[in-house]
Amino acid sequence: MIEKMGILGFLESKAKPLIGLDISSTAVKLLEFSRQGDSYRVESYAVKALPPGSVVEKNINDPDAVADAVRAVVQQSKSKEKLAAVAVAGSAVITKVIEMPSGLSEDALETQISLEADQYIPYPLEEVSIDFEVQGPSANNPDQMEVLLAACRRENVDLRVDVLEKADLTAKVVDVEAYTMERAFALIAEQLEQQEGQVVAVVDIGATMTTLSVLVDGTTVYTREQLFGGKQQTEEIQRRYGLSAEEAGLAKKQGGLPDDYESEVLEPFKDAVVQQVTRSLQFFFSSSQYNDVDLIVLAGGVSALEGLGELIEEKIGTMTMVANPFANMSVSPRVNATALANDAPALMIAAGLAMREYE
Repeated sequence: MIEKMGILGFLESKAKPLIGLDISSTAVKLLEFSRQGDSYRVESYAVKALPPGSVVEKNINDPDAVADAVRAVVQQSKSKEKLAAVAVAGSAVITKVIEMPSGLSEDALETQISLEADQYIPYPLEEVSIDFEVQGPSANNPDQMEVLLAACRRENVDLRVDVLEKADLTAKVVDVEAYTMERAFALIAEQLEQQEGQVVAVVDIGATMTTLSVLVDGTTVYTREQLFGGKQQTEEIQRRYGLSAEEAGLAKKQGGLPDDYESEVLEPFKDAVVQQVTRSLQFFFSSSQYNDVDLIVLAGGVSALEGLGELIEEKIGTMTMVANPFANMSVSPRVNATALANDAPALMIAAGLAMREYE
């Protein structure tokens, strides 16, 4: 029998409150929401930097260092919750929509999938965690239903579960970043006047990775990861001004760099971001029926660069906004609202994870 991911659980039924923990290449980001009616409120929030090299391209290399950061971020946030949702990168997950006979019970469906899963998954089944979700009737055959099958190498799931256990938390859900981004996009969609039929490109530019997610009517139709991020700007500051990685990172945030920084480092880096966004969109256009998007939403730490949204809008000719998932939310008095607003574009995945509790 396959090990179902109650873990990788886009199926889990509503449970106790969860904290959303986004473990990125440079930091652990925590969010906890409460909800009244249709409105969310930010109850807890904190960010803790990770030691260099503890997470590389979304792979956990030093579980103890990551667990220490998770423990610290929980303490900093003052959250009392012990159940958490974390995510694995989309590149670590294989998804496929398959057709199965309609009317099967969940147990019969699980049995059937366990017998057939090796047709769809290029790894030995004992090495993967599998989950599935019924999508609805098949468009081609009324006797069949469409089932979304998702599989992830078990080590990717287990590492995150173990890190949380070391930090005295329980991983209630291990989600997929693409689905958490889709969930968080619902918070951005509320801020848009025109929603129906919109093709939206969410470009999440982190420290080392840029992820393009394209959503049509709020549903993800395409996702792709590229190796590009803010680390390239930091490394150029180090190289040009003879600083350590830590000094360069601080200078990037706090200023105080020589007069030529803007013209020699910052502007060329912004141009590189525009090229990266253009290239990512071209990949999407060449592999889909679409040849345009209606809106670009910038997410990730790099998107907070002053004037970046305007530059992309000007060069690409598509309306561009910087993500703020908290625009319509109230905030608990214990949350530093200024810091939250500054970090908002980088908190989309953490927000999508914190929303899991309310599905």
